[in-house]
Amino acid sequence: MIRRAGALPERATDSGAVVAEFRVVPAPTEWAQHAHRLHELVWVRGGTLTSRVGDRVFTVFEGHGLWMPAGVVHAGRATEGARFHSAFFAPDRTPFAFGQPEAIAMTPLLVSLLSHLSRTDLDEAARLRAEAVVFDVIEPSEHQLALRLPGDPRIDAIAEALLDDPADGRSLEEWARELGTSDRTVTRAFRQSTGLSFAQWRQMLRVHRALMLLSDGFDVMSVSEHLGYAQSSSFIAAFRRVMGTTPGAFFGAGGASGDVRNSVSGGENAGLSA
Repeated sequence: MIRRAGALPERATDSGAVVAEFRVVPAPTEWAQHAHRLHELVWVRGGTLTSRVGDRVFTVFEGHGLWMPAGVVHAGRATEGARFHSAFFAPDRTPFAFGQPEAIAMTPLLVSLLSHLSRTDLDEAARLRAEAVVFDVIEPSEHQLALRLPGDPRIDAIAEALLDDPADGRSLEEWARELGTSDRTVTRAFRQSTGLSFAQWRQMLRVHRALMLLSDGFDVMSVSEHLGYAQSSSFIAAFRRVMGTTPGAFFGAGGASGDVRNSVSGGENAGLSA
């Protein structure tokens, strides 16, 4: 059962610029669309977080965080048992700004500093020293973990159907017939709007969803079936093409040290197959 929750509370930043805290998500939890007056940085341990921002879906797993600029409308979902960490940054006291959602490299130093800042007994001088180092070390991840949604009326129905059911195995030709168009039009629309072919985009979506299911404790065979693969070996091969390693090796390494390729962002060089 999915728990629905309101937006995360933003504690006041009367002293300094950063407020950090963490909580354990007791059940799969969804946050409806909302925005914050402060910049937000979220990261998880022992689970995954997905966030939908406009035409992009971000998947956040261990070793990475997501920066959400103040005022940006977004929705989110965290898997059960995830240790959910968040830090809020006062815009007028933050000496940098990412103008759009950005995957952040959650290095051990950055995590340690934010954990230190979650303490409530820090005096102002100690807090300001720690914040200064945070501002120095926070930087974007080389892997922008976003799946771009088409935002094209010719194919939006396909994308929404697959978001609801990634196992939907209808072919390009079947979708074209259902929408009363040609497979060539569908192919061109996916390339123009996402940089990926239909098959590549669907496979990318399935891997994003697999990260959530595997973090929820499902085994590889169950995930493979849930995502519509006839054999678990086909799912493992698809996962390896996107993430650079097998599901077992990826989660065995905590997700942080796997060779997550730039293809996760859905760029032209995704190198995926049907």
